[in-house]
Amino acid sequence: MLKHLSSDERRTLANRSALKRKNPGKIRLSVFRSGRHIEIQAIDDTRGHTLCAASSKEKGFAGHGWNIAGAELVGKMFAERAVKAGIVENCYFDRGGFRYHGRVKALCEAIRAGGVRI
Repeated sequence: MLKHLSSDERRTLANRSALKRKNPGKIRLSVFRSGRHIEIQAIDDTRGHTLCAASSKEKGFAGHGWNIAGAELVGKMFAERAVKAGIVENCYFDRGGFRYHGRVKALCEAIRAGGVRI
């Protein structure tokens, strides 16, 4: 089927497509984590638009993206932007194949503490 992709890429695509099938009409909170940075964006899959986003790559970001404290700061920034955009309910968390542990978990918990129901 998708032989040109690595097993990690196939798992990511399978997880994402399964989430889209199970949650039609909901806003997807998609996470990307690299060695140095962490990013999150709210995506409306019905229209194909990004509603709001936050990243440790942004200018003026006070922390580091490679530790839990930086992930919590990104989560707080995202929660503020999501509340302004009206994304408080009707959303789900797409961890993109990353384990719910460490920075990803801290990011999600900071978003929940900021008032967004996941």
